Order: sequence, then structure tokens, then C-alpha cells
Amino acid sequence: MNYRSFSLKVLLAFCEISTIMKIAVIGAGAAGLAALRQCISGTYNDQVVCYEKTDQIGGTWVYREETGSDRYGLPIHTSMYNSLRTNLPKEVMGYPDFPISERPESYLSRTEILDFLNAYCDHFALRPYIRLLHHVELVEPAVGDRKWSVKVRDLQRDAIVTEAFDAIMVCNGHYFEPRIPKISGHDVFAGKQMHSHDYRVPEIFDGKTVVVLGAGPSGMDLALEISKNANRVILSHHLTETILTVFPKNVVQKADVVQLTEHEAVFADDTKEQIDIVFYCTGYKYSFPFLAESCGVRTDSNMVTPLWKHLVSIENPTLALVGLPFYVCAFSMFDLQVRFVLRHWHGERRFPARADMLRSEAEEVARRAERGLQKRHFHMMGPEQGHYYDDLANIAGVVPLPSVLTKLHNESSMRFLDDLVHYRQDRYKILDDYNFVQL
Repeated sequence: MNYRSFSLKVLLAFCEISTIMKIAVIGAGAAGLAALRQCISGTYNDQVVCYEKTDQIGGTWVYREETGSDRYGLPIHTSMYNSLRTNLPKEVMGYPDFPISERPESYLSRTEILDFLNAYCDHFALRPYIRLLHHVELVEPAVGDRKWSVKVRDLQRDAIVTEAFDAIMVCNGHYFEPRIPKISGHDVFAGKQMHSHDYRVPEIFDGKTVVVLGAGPSGMDLALEISKNANRVILSHHLTETILTVFPKNVVQKADVVQLTEHEAVFADDTKEQIDIVFYCTGYKYSFPFLAESCGVRTDSNMVTPLWKHLVSIENPTLALVGLPFYVCAFSMFDLQVRFVLRHWHGERRFPARADMLRSEAEEVARRAERGLQKRHFHMMGPEQGHYYDDLANIAGVVPLPSVLTKLHNESSMRFLDDLVHYRQDRYKILDDYNFVQL
């Protein structure tokens, strides 16, 4: 071998070694599993470790009877209730390279989705990379060869370990930190107040008069579910469009609750109702308690910022927050976001200049404000989700998500609003990347 060919081989080997990254994935729910799958796909040969604070994979899809804190004193993560069925058809809930297997129903139970996530985990042999019962306590920029320092508590051994990484994928979900509005008189109300995060079974509402606050997906679903047990359910919301769903006779809709007294709720139309329970179905706050301030990410009115494409930290681009957008085809979006990030981290695409990324975010804030959306709706996609998917795919030069996903998602979302009682009986079949049929 001559010197020139030897030097070329050494240079190529060095380049190959230098592109291998050590990546931390925080959380082994649906987003964390997607991150792991792409990190170990063989495309890049990255080293990856996934930290999961509970004793099993699946994130919010793991049902636990307990509420409050677990045996380690940590807040219960899951918001899953016993009878939950998906509010999206299975045809839009799989991963791009691992669809949910054929079965008659389109709308599945929580156990079927958790079984699916376990099947995905096993199919791609992800378990060896997951450290269960490892709670990430602190992520901060590091000094030295690696960019990040991650402090983790091994809960079983009650031991702290600090490890260094080149990049971080935060996949901790956003359905665990309840958002509870401050209502005048909430501290004098003598009845029970609870958030849907702590709801498990409907028997606690037997014979009660309940005010359900919020007419989002959980508020609508839970108002219907508890109506079988409650004496009377008042669905309180500020939606301007009419909800066409015909609810059972003991469910009525009213304006926002503006005040609570000892035994009553006062509504925006000045009417009052005697009530037993206030049931907050008011959504969740984005929460990253382990991210140090020096990570350069904050939440402002529930908008996580500054981020490029709802995903990449503009101040520290080797930090990615996977899965923030909502009203999306979540599992497929997680996969797409991870592929987008890895292409940039490995130099196949270059991050724009910081000023350009900041400008991009500011322009999107302005566009959404023009449509009447507040900051807390910044990560909401819904009908706009297809544009977001195409944007990510085009920028990164990766395989896009088929447009049929957005079409079917939008169709099922309208059915949810129009016929909440029966829409889960609908059955769908995807024909190709553009078309579906209702069976």
C-alpha cells in the first residue's frame, strides 16, 4: 500500500469516526421509541441511551390506577383512564415503517396501542438501549469534548450518575403537567375539584352534579363518559361554533364558569348551578423540569421557544424537543422529526444562521396571530399539519409523510365534533398515499 492510499484510508476512517454521535433520548414513550429506532437504524451508527423514569415503555399509554406520586415520590406521568379508546383511527396512528396491524375496528383501546408500542420496540430491538427507572434530573451544556451533561438518578439503587453526550432528544411528552385555570372562588368551593390527569374510572361521579370545564377532545369525551354515572353534567366552554353532537339528556352546555361559590358555579351568562364537582378538562402545560436555564429553551404562555420548526433549540441546535405539535398524526410525525434532526446533526443539511431561525419563528407567530390564535396555540397544527410535514421533509431531503394521513385525520376530527356518540364505529381503509375510503 502506498503512502497516498494509506493516508486517504486514514482520512476516511477519521471522518467516519467523527460523525458518530453519542445521543441521549429522554423518555421511552412513542416519541422516544421513534428516536431510538432512527438512531440505531444503521444509517449513522450513533451511540444512544434512552432514560425512562418508569418501569416500562409506552409513556402516557401506560395505565396506572395510582394518582399523585409513585413509590419514588415522583409525579405519576400517565393521564390514561381505564376505558379510553383512541380518538383517531388506527390508519393514521402507526409509524411510517411499522403500521398498526389489520383488524376490523379503526378506533382502538389503550391496551391495543400499548401492545403496538411494545411490538414496535421488539421488532426494532430497542430494549437494550433503554434504561428503565432512570430519572433525568438535570440537563445542561457541558465543558469539554461533549456538548451536554446529563445527571440521572438510578431509582432502584438511589444512585446519581452524570454522563456526557453530543446531543439530546427530549421526548418526555406533554400530557402530564395539568393546566388548571384560576377561577374566582376556587379556594372557597366546598365540593371536589380534579383535573382529567387524575381521572381513571367514572364511579367517582355516581349521582353527582358535575361541571366539566373545556370542550376539547378530553372534555367532550369525558362529559359523555361520566354522564352514565353522574346525575347531571354541565359542559362549560367558550366555543363559538355549535357542537352538533347530540348528548344524552343529562348533559347540557353552558358558557364559561366565571366564579365558584361554596356550593355553586356562576356562568358567564349570569346563571348559577348548584354543583358537587368541578372537573377540569383544561389541557396541559409543556414542562421540562430537567432542562437548566443555560439550555436556552423556555416556555412563554405555553409556547416553547426559541425553537426552529417547533423542534430544534435555536440557542443550542444539538438539543431537540421531539413531539411538541398537537392535533397531529403523532407517531408518524415523531419519526419524521427525528429523521429531520439527524440529517442536520450529521451535516447532511446545515442549520440556518441563528438570526434566520429566529426570524422564521417570529414570522410564524405573526401568521398565527393574524388568524386569531394565541401564543398557547402556537404548537397546534390540525388542518395545517400537512404543510408542517412537507416543510420538514423538503428541508431535510427525507421521505415525506403521505398526504392521506392529513386527509383522514381531518375527516375523523370533523366526525368527532359532529357525532361524538357514534363516530368510533366508523371504519376506514387507506387505498394509497392520497386516498382512503370509509367502509
